[in-house]
Amino acid sequence: MKKHMLALIAMSGLLQAQKAAAPAAGEAHVTPVPFSRILAASQAEPQNWLTYSGSYSSQRYSNLTQITPGNAKDLALKWVFQARSLEKHEVTPLVVDGVMYTVQFNDVIALDAVTGKPIWTHAYKPSPDAHACCGQLTRGLAILGDKVFLAALDTHLIALDAKTGKEVWNVQVADPKEKYSFTHAPLAIKDKIIEGPSGGEFGIRGFLAAFDANTGKEVWRFNTIPGPGEPGNETWAGDSWKHGGAPIWMTGSYDPDTNLTFWGVGNPGPDWNGDGRLGDNLYSCSVIALDADTGKLKWYYQFSPHNEFDWDSVQVPVLADIEWKGRPRKVMLWANRSGVFYVLDRTTGEFLLGKPFVKTNWLAGFDEKGRPLRTPGVVPTKEGTLVYPGNQGATNWYNPSYSPKTGLFYIPTWENSSTTYIKDEEPPEFHSGQTFSGAFPRGGRKEDDFYSAIRAIDPRTGEKKWNYRLRVPSTEAGVLTTAGNILFSGGRDGAFYALDARDGKLLWETNLGPSVAAGPMTFAVNGKQYVSIQAGPSLFTFALR
Repeated sequence: MKKHMLALIAMSGLLQAQKAAAPAAGEAHVTPVPFSRILAASQAEPQNWLTYSGSYSSQRYSNLTQITPGNAKDLALKWVFQARSLEKHEVTPLVVDGVMYTVQFNDVIALDAVTGKPIWTHAYKPSPDAHACCGQLTRGLAILGDKVFLAALDTHLIALDAKTGKEVWNVQVADPKEKYSFTHAPLAIKDKIIEGPSGGEFGIRGFLAAFDANTGKEVWRFNTIPGPGEPGNETWAGDSWKHGGAPIWMTGSYDPDTNLTFWGVGNPGPDWNGDGRLGDNLYSCSVIALDADTGKLKWYYQFSPHNEFDWDSVQVPVLADIEWKGRPRKVMLWANRSGVFYVLDRTTGEFLLGKPFVKTNWLAGFDEKGRPLRTPGVVPTKEGTLVYPGNQGATNWYNPSYSPKTGLFYIPTWENSSTTYIKDEEPPEFHSGQTFSGAFPRGGRKEDDFYSAIRAIDPRTGEKKWNYRLRVPSTEAGVLTTAGNILFSGGRDGAFYALDARDGKLLWETNLGPSVAAGPMTFAVNGKQYVSIQAGPSLFTFALR
């Protein structure tokens, strides 16, 4: 793209941002979005994107077909929205009836999805006590009925009028002084809004809670660290459960057939040194299946018992119906940060398959119940222990995708390692509001071939089908697939590209400048398909020429 064109686009985005900074001045013309509409959206109205992951199954798959391997080369930039900040954003917007809802550091903005022109802005300034480990991030929103929901960084859950952006209610859920924070998009189920806190690096006690969508009143709460008398408390030595972390910092999924909602749980605290919290440390580094009406635990699976390598299991649970050993089965597909791909029965939690999708040296196998077994000696030491994958994991929070069209599961992955140490003779001490962790890991083997890739695997076997290697190591871009057999993703070098979902062939590529650190999404207005992606502080939207 010519330099003068880039300058014009940037100027246009800045003008849009300046307009968005004004008080709410318009009205978004959308029809209400009841629960029944979200349930049917992926089939009945693929032109919209009504949840953070596109549907309750979190497949990040769209039934739109206008963009194909034959015409992807004709994709062109249509508009750019520039945030009032130069920091990176990790947002996936929503689209309802031609209106896009996005969030830029807790400011909620409604845009015309065709032009990028702001309709209204609700500015929210979090408490100065608000803090997150890894940036002032808010990754998305939820919509239900006539309201849009923001989980603000300072743990305020806020309902806004979807048409005007005016505040309907505002409740504080936890104390930001203790370093509780909200970073993920809420999930709307029936008449409830579900949300949980980040803060695993600061010794919080994690939880997941549901709130009445009309009033903000808390309906149920599930503690991700069981207290005394609760099943699982015995997996925390002494009183280590009080500050054991186990945060919720990515959006979960929902299965209407079983009325279960599934959420990944983050690392135990203190991180990188588990000497003061002996035991499995439930439900850290697990997926939990809760009754959506009551919050009662139905089943769980722990990917990394007593984890000391920061392998948060907050990856988005992907739900699919596939043929498994000759018969249909309702499964959960999970590419874990630890480098292992899992298939679980999503109704019962039964372990079906576990297979590494990158180089690992910690996994010795699984016992008869599917519990992962650690290789002897792969633990933090004073001398340092080389671990594959490294601290950032083989994948992380960025979303995978499953295409029912190809039957393949797509993982944004990273081959890497790091060296983990024990720094002190005694376990770290907890101090409220301060970092609660061991020694931060160092780099791995420099002579290794570290690289990032989009990896397609067959979920029935865990076998790799194709691999698209990125130019720079480490990725934070999610994956989107479509019924047109297109896969969209990006890279840290600013690349945004379309691959053939069947074989990984590169079809189209452009460079957006900043690192792409979000999940792409697609929508349609008046029969025209668009694709949007956040890169740095800018939201880019493309369509065919």
